[in-house]
Amino acid sequence: MFSSYLKIARRSIAKNKVYSMISVIGLTIGIACCMLIALYVKDEWSYDRYNQHYKEIYRVLHAYQHTTDYKKIPDPSPAEFQVWGNAPVKEMLQHDFPEITTVAQFTSPLTLLLENGTNRYQENRIPFADGALFDIFSWKFLAGDKKALDQINSIVLTKKLALKYFGSTQVVGKTLINDGLALTVTAVLDDIPLNSHFTFDGLVSMLNFRQARPDIFKMWGYVDFYTYFKTVPGADITAMNRKLPSILKNYYTDGKDSKYSVTFEPLKDAYLFSEAGRQPGATGSMSNILIFSLVAVFILFIAGINFVNLSTARSMERAKEIGIRKVVGAQERSLIFQYLTEAILITTIATVFAVVICIITLPFVRQLTEKALPLNLLWSGSFIILYLLAPLLIGIPAGIYPAFVLARFKPVQVLKGKFTSSGKGIQLRKGLVIFQFSLSIALIACTVIVFSQLKHLLQHNLGFSKEQLLVIDYGNDDEVNKHIDAVKQRLAANTAVKSIAVSRAVPGDFFPNGSTGIEGADGKELRFDPYIYETDEDFASTYNIKMAAGRYYSLSYPSDMMNSLVINEAAAKLYGYNNPQDIIGKKFEQWGRTGNVIGVVKDFNYESLHKKIGPLVLRRGYSDAFSKITLKIQTDNLPKSITELEQTWNAIAPQRPFLYSFLDQSFNKLYEKDRRFGQMFAAFGALTILIACLGLLGLATYSTEKRVKEIGVRKTLGASTSSIITLLSKDFIQLVLIAILIAIPLGWFAMNKWLDSFAYRVSIEWWVFAVSGITALLIAILTIGFLAMRAARANPVKALRSE
Repeated sequence: MFSSYLKIARRSIAKNKVYSMISVIGLTIGIACCMLIALYVKDEWSYDRYNQHYKEIYRVLHAYQHTTDYKKIPDPSPAEFQVWGNAPVKEMLQHDFPEITTVAQFTSPLTLLLENGTNRYQENRIPFADGALFDIFSWKFLAGDKKALDQINSIVLTKKLALKYFGSTQVVGKTLINDGLALTVTAVLDDIPLNSHFTFDGLVSMLNFRQARPDIFKMWGYVDFYTYFKTVPGADITAMNRKLPSILKNYYTDGKDSKYSVTFEPLKDAYLFSEAGRQPGATGSMSNILIFSLVAVFILFIAGINFVNLSTARSMERAKEIGIRKVVGAQERSLIFQYLTEAILITTIATVFAVVICIITLPFVRQLTEKALPLNLLWSGSFIILYLLAPLLIGIPAGIYPAFVLARFKPVQVLKGKFTSSGKGIQLRKGLVIFQFSLSIALIACTVIVFSQLKHLLQHNLGFSKEQLLVIDYGNDDEVNKHIDAVKQRLAANTAVKSIAVSRAVPGDFFPNGSTGIEGADGKELRFDPYIYETDEDFASTYNIKMAAGRYYSLSYPSDMMNSLVINEAAAKLYGYNNPQDIIGKKFEQWGRTGNVIGVVKDFNYESLHKKIGPLVLRRGYSDAFSKITLKIQTDNLPKSITELEQTWNAIAPQRPFLYSFLDQSFNKLYEKDRRFGQMFAAFGALTILIACLGLLGLATYSTEKRVKEIGVRKTLGASTSSIITLLSKDFIQLVLIAILIAIPLGWFAMNKWLDSFAYRVSIEWWVFAVSGITALLIAILTIGFLAMRAARANPVKALRSE
């Protein structure tokens, strides 16, 4: 019996090629979108799960709060914690928590100039680290073992760096030189999986850091460490968190005007769910996962709607077939199985095509998402199960309504020619088309808003100039810093250089924060932890940062080096001064320096526009603190200028490679994730409108077939082609107009939520929905226009021949 159903289904599909093709195209696009988004979601959920002890790994979060009244400090919110913290917390965990088996720390990435013969490169992704990390994380050793960092002057390389310097991974015992120090390679790791919430290219033994700065490992206020630990299986982390405040009191004693809080965060929350600041790597977005998952479901649902519409549109054509089959004894149940078999067969064909499309488009999706997404994921167990179940999970729900509608035709009415479609069926089909276009119009509007926000991010007045700024990263090189004034003079001698400044960091970079006390309006010191930029006297003028009050550092005032401080407007407000002029002359203390506040710069966006401008101190840095040289250059003959600057650099700093970037390009990379989000949204929006148009085509086909005799009569009585086209089109235009009204609040609500993640955002304008609605309307008119034109120009004799 099943083979008979299959044979009839195959013949029906072959006979109705156009309808079948439209159904298959819609379902193929829907299933392919679901598969590709499933790949993306699976990759996002896979972060850190490669670790054998994934469920037992946690990390320490730190919160530093300052006030004049300790008792009034509320408990910190999740967003007030940061992953970056101090070193002594490690000893506390080891001593007071028997549930913890291993504790390990690593620092912020170092900037190292590594040499092996003629191979010399500046590396920016190598931190100091404890060897205990190897007992926590499941990284694969290609050479060496877990004791690799147990000795001073040892370095562990990833496969990438081993091949880069030595051309082989079997390099244990060989050395790399960093500023005259020989680092011995003690192990080689396979490259850290991309689905890790932090990655690195190598590790230097923490013993080197401990030898150079032993005092830091006892300082609770010094922040430069990430702390991770592993517990025994089944440890009660909630109970451990409850014990923290009482245990911390025995170690942290600087609580007169500050509050230091610690909490534990599971590794499983690190990538998608953590709100903490100062992350060691990139973080994901659970909201993006939900958005794209919903989009995938909507696209597939719209494709299923198309199948329903096209199947019911053919109901008149198949009515006599059903009537005859019922007369000769076919049961309603067998007819239902017959049409469900046809739906499942069409879905099976679509699934096969969807897999092919996924394989073809996977390189583009990798580029769009910047994820590895290996091809073999498509053949993993979960996806194989998906391929096998898709025809049933999609085909049965999509085919169940048409199957019941077709199977319940009355044979007497059908064979007498009295068969008509029910009003409920027509209303359902119209409702489904409205639903399709509501989603499509909302997605078009959302896409426009996303790109408007991206344009706003790139054109927003940041409070400083980022154009024509070339930044040289020399990695805090001692030789360069010893002669920094001479280096500036040599580079400034180039006619293309307008101005030059030196700093530890530039806008968009990673930078520290530090305890800073400033005299309040009542004469008492207020202490907070603003961010810190260490700059020279030319930083503000080179970046075109304006002064709100006072002045910037100047060589004309020798005391500026040790006894002066410049802050931004947000910092002035933090210390209680809404008028920047009022803080000028107030006393300060910071990192061993004392003196007076001499200037307040206007607020500028030194971070992504996702964040509001925070309190910032621009500290006059010592020469040994600097790492970046910023040159404001003319761009008339840029290649020539860069070549000349490189030649000058090689002459004055031959030990350091000439590594440069343009600030506007590097700063704009902060919005790379948002740009990818917009591109993915645009792609899915286009596919949704395409599938919706296929659904509209199905309903238009149904309506035209139903009214073919009416059209013939109207033409016989003298109706014009334009009037018939209007007659056939107006109902569909009404459906799209209704869809526009539904899409407006839907799109506004969704985008308003998305824009809330930006501190600086565009407003949602009415014209966005007008443009989206008109676009959808034009696409709909073009979709049904050809069909209406063909029906209007048809010979009425053919339509009325049987009358």
